[in-house]
Order: sequence, then structure tokens, then C-alpha cells
Amino acid sequence: QVQLVESGGGLVQSGGSLRLSCAASGSISIYVMGWYRQAPGKQRELVATMTSDGSTNYGASVKGRFTISRDNAKNTAYLQMNSLKPEDTAVYVCNARYWLTTYWGQGTQVTVSS
Repeated sequence: QVQLVESGGGLVQSGGSLRLSCAASGSISIYVMGWYRQAPGKQRELVATMTSDGSTNYGASVKGRFTISRDNAKNTAYLQMNSLKPEDTAVYVCNARYWLTTYWGQGTQVTVSS
């Protein structure tokens, strides 16, 4: 069992930046690490994923603005968010996936004011 704890969310003005962290209770080296988000009244959507060998995938709405990274030595994944827009407002949730096993964090709120 791996527990994931997100941090780094908050209130930021449009055009600003935030860096989210996802700290795991154990090793993340084998996992695909991901960030998802869910805004009120909307479905959860993919933000970004990174495989154990460093391959990345981004949602179309964040490509070029957000960057996912990971530090396996620290059991932590990150999401650097730049050029934030009001439509990026959502709860951001960390995910760790390996074959049929998936773990989710509780999420951290990101609010972007116009």
C-alpha cells in the first residue's frame, strides 16, 4: 500500500505559477505517476503522467504550460504549473499506477483568480 499526499496548492493570480508536490509513503520507482484534476461539475481529467523511465504525457489544455517530474530518491512527484488560467481552477489529485494497482491522493485545491 502506498499513501500519496499532495501539497503546494493555493490561490494564485492569472498568469502566475505554482508547484505541486506528491509525497509517497514508499518507493515510487516502478509506478507511473500522474496528476489529474477535477473542477466543480466537471469530470476528472488527465493533467500529466510520467512513466518510470521518464516518458511524459500531457492533457491538451496544459501542454506547454505544465511540467511533470519525479524524484525517485525522495519518493516524490511534482507538477510545475506556469501561465495559470482561471480555467485551471480545480482539485489536483496525484496518482500512482502499476499494472492493475492504482493509488490516489486526497487532492489539493488550486484556485486561479482573473
